[in-house]
Amino acid sequence: MSYVIRRVFIVKPGSARKVATTVAKQAAAYEEAGQRSPSRLYFNGGTVPGEKDRVYMEWTADVIESPYREGNVIPQTVRDAGTPSRDLIEESFIEFYELMVPAKFQD
Repeated sequence: MSYVIRRVFIVKPGSARKVATTVAKQAAAYEEAGQRSPSRLYFNGGTVPGEKDRVYMEWTADVIESPYREGNVIPQTVRDAGTPSRDLIEESFIEFYELMVPAKFQD
């Protein structure tokens, strides 16, 4: 796998755990549909140092593809799982990182 893709959600105060729960359900639905590798979810509701009221979901992929690419169907289970948190998300963005693997080592 060549890339780490991380989705970041900035959420309303006090809602990080609830949003993380629904995002985890979405991640599971994508995985069940065969559209993503297993995801890792983490959040900060203000109990640890760092940016609070944030939820992170990351997964790996061999290629970066748009979810809106021709022929791709986003499973209804993904859409349904996200509905409870829709009004709790203030902003979201996505980050892409190239995964360091031995084949990319330089002398």
